[in-house]
Amino acid sequence: MKFGPDNYNHEERCSQGHSSASTIATIEAALSADPDIDSSAIEIRMLGPVVLLEGFITKAVDRDKAISLAAMIVGWENVHDRMLSRFPTQ
Repeated sequence: MKFGPDNYNHEERCSQGHSSASTIATIEAALSADPDIDSSAIEIRMLGPVVLLEGFITKAVDRDKAISLAAMIVGWENVHDRMLSRFPTQ
């Protein structure tokens, strides 16, 4: 086992046993742990090393927060936003 700085990109980590299911679970946990984001209608899917954020957001700031949280886990280059805006009528 090697300890030290983690200089691997996401593709290399996946090839080392980092499964899609664990990545999805980690991102879902991060989204649900943030009290300021409504992630109830956001779905997370994996396409190879790329995370697809799909579903609906109800506030514009939720998009940025969801992307940022996912990027902290897999890197900015591995997050693809497919979320649609569904703002409540007033």
